[in-house]
Amino acid sequence: MKLGMIGLGKMGGNMVLRLLQGGHQVVGHDRSEDALNNIRQHGATGTQDMDEFIASLGEPGTRAVWVMVPAGQITQSVLDDLASRLAPGDIVIDGGNSNFKDTQRRAEELGARGLHFVDVGTSGGIWGLKEGYAMMIGGPEEAVERLRPIFETLAPAPDRGWGRMGPSGSGHYVKMVHNGIEYGMMQAYAEGFELMKAHKTFNLDMAQIAELWRHGSVVRSWLLDLTAEALQNSADFDQLSDYVADSGEGRWTIIDSIELGVPTPVITLATQMRFRSQQEVSYAGQMLSAMRRAFGGHAVKVLEATKQESLVPEIHAGEDPRAAAPENIPVAAAHAPSQGQSAEQQLGESGQQRVKGEE
Repeated sequence: MKLGMIGLGKMGGNMVLRLLQGGHQVVGHDRSEDALNNIRQHGATGTQDMDEFIASLGEPGTRAVWVMVPAGQITQSVLDDLASRLAPGDIVIDGGNSNFKDTQRRAEELGARGLHFVDVGTSGGIWGLKEGYAMMIGGPEEAVERLRPIFETLAPAPDRGWGRMGPSGSGHYVKMVHNGIEYGMMQAYAEGFELMKAHKTFNLDMAQIAELWRHGSVVRSWLLDLTAEALQNSADFDQLSDYVADSGEGRWTIIDSIELGVPTPVITLATQMRFRSQQEVSYAGQMLSAMRRAFGGHAVKVLEATKQESLVPEIHAGEDPRAAAPENIPVAAAHAPSQGQSAEQQLGESGQQRVKGEE
């Protein structure tokens, strides 16, 4: 089938390439000419002109547009623009990490115009082009069924890795919880390996342990596979900042748990650890140091310089995902940054803000 894709970054661009491999026709739209050229050389059509983009998608009422842009105001502005251009019966897909409450509101607003709105929580990262994407889908059954050929191509296999979760908002809701669980898993691995590395008596080999755990262990996972590969390649983490971005889903998962009265202590603490990593200096820590000196006269440390960091650009669509391995970060640091994208967008932080109250 024919599909329009708005947003040709590392996720949207790779999804276009996988769809082309599956025999679909894809028309891409992006502000970056480099991103458009990347899909054109693989057989897709690409344009920066929105009128031309819409006109190339087919007859009104039969068109489908997939939006793959950063969550938040950027997504909202794209959807508002599409709502004014599309016709009843057309389908709009949001494949980003939008807040599920925003998605429910948007589905109602677009539905009033006769447009079908499908939310697709998409997981798979930069490996999705090769391995396929897991897709958690919300929206009207009729619209989801019309898009079946697209989902079957993007998924790891036609009969697995994708499914309709329920009505509008359910896809993004399940993806939100998925990412909250991901936070907890990553934090547990990081803490365990840090503890073993700190136990100098045994002089443990982190690479050996990670590789061993990959086979037969109850803690084996794809995250562990990637960790083991990095350690086997003698990845040096000393150059990396301990800054860990959070894209919003962990926050929203915690908010939902509070509203429902369901305890999520692991996800909550893992998210809090990310907040701590994002501080240049902890005011609470400085206060503790000051109090300790005040009552006990203890020695304290003072700052000579605050944390200085630079941004290593994100991986581009079509690029070998192994370029993201830790041992390749020094090389990536020399590359030009992604055009038209802020540091917050590249770090995945642009969707943190959620609509509050009556807004």
